[in-house]
Amino acid sequence: MGVLPVFRDAGPEDVPQVVALVERAYRGQASRAGWTTEADLLDGQRTDEREIGELVRGHDSRIRLAFLDGVLVACVRIDRGAGYGYVGMVSVEPTRQRDGLGRQLLAEAERVILEDLGLDRARMTVIGQRVELIAWYARRGYLPTGEREPFPYGEPRNGLPRRSDLYFEVLEKRLR
Repeated sequence: MGVLPVFRDAGPEDVPQVVALVERAYRGQASRAGWTTEADLLDGQRTDEREIGELVRGHDSRIRLAFLDGVLVACVRIDRGAGYGYVGMVSVEPTRQRDGLGRQLLAEAERVILEDLGLDRARMTVIGQRVELIAWYARRGYLPTGEREPFPYGEPRNGLPRRSDLYFEVLEKRLR
């Protein structure tokens, strides 16, 4: 796994850097340098400064950052849900996606949920058509709950779908 990243919560001053990282990780040509791109499913933006700013300032949400040698290389959204911690927007610099950072970032999110939030379940949603990514999460203990959530069609803030059958698969992991 190499060098361990340094983690900290994002502050308002980190918002532009976080937006840029998330966009590189999920959308457009830059995302194709990694293996987790959504570029074949969605065009447009993945997030914006307003959303990230709300998460950073939120009472029940945070963005956890990962740095290597002072450089932001990954981030994850963590929200307090109803009896679970929600893990989302898992973003690793595309050129670093095979370095084990995703596993370390997920472990950090689970630590925060367990130790800081006092919750023993982690939950996430993944676009159902992203079977390789769902398999990656399954290898880390995240299993389908059988629940599906609709994709927010008609909301350009969430991206511009390239197909009409998108949905979110709900995955969950017991942390104890």
